[in-house]
Amino acid sequence: MKVILREKFETLGDMGTTLNVKDGYARNYLIPRGIAYPATDKYLNVLQEEEKLQQKKDAHKVKSAEQLAEVLSKATVIAKRKSGEEGKLFGSVTSQDITSALAEQGIELDRRKIVLDEPIRLLGNYQVRVRLHADVNVLIQVAVIKEEEEKK
Repeated sequence: MKVILREKFETLGDMGTTLNVKDGYARNYLIPRGIAYPATDKYLNVLQEEEKLQQKKDAHKVKSAEQLAEVLSKATVIAKRKSGEEGKLFGSVTSQDITSALAEQGIELDRRKIVLDEPIRLLGNYQVRVRLHADVNVLIQVAVIKEEEEKK
């Protein structure tokens, strides 16, 4: 059976791709789940309309991501942590810590958008990449400073 994909599907292809699949796979899995349409003229027109709407949504998402990137590029996150003599932290600074510090500045961000290869474990200044959209990335400044202990 010939079908047209409505969305990107990892094992099959991108949106708008026309494929030949087994009848049962199309009838019982792809079409009921909204992943594909039967390959007819009617559904080709429907798919073209969906693609136009998707392009508008993507353009809006990119625009809002670029606006947030502009705000984030000016932001600096300061994380105060207890540390040892050589600047090693007792613990680490994670993406959750960074999003909490940004929230205190009035910037809401999902912690999964922050790209940390590994948690920060030393005092110092760091540039951390934030992936807001597939096309929009920004670097934010993170300063990890020593927390002063209270003397009794």
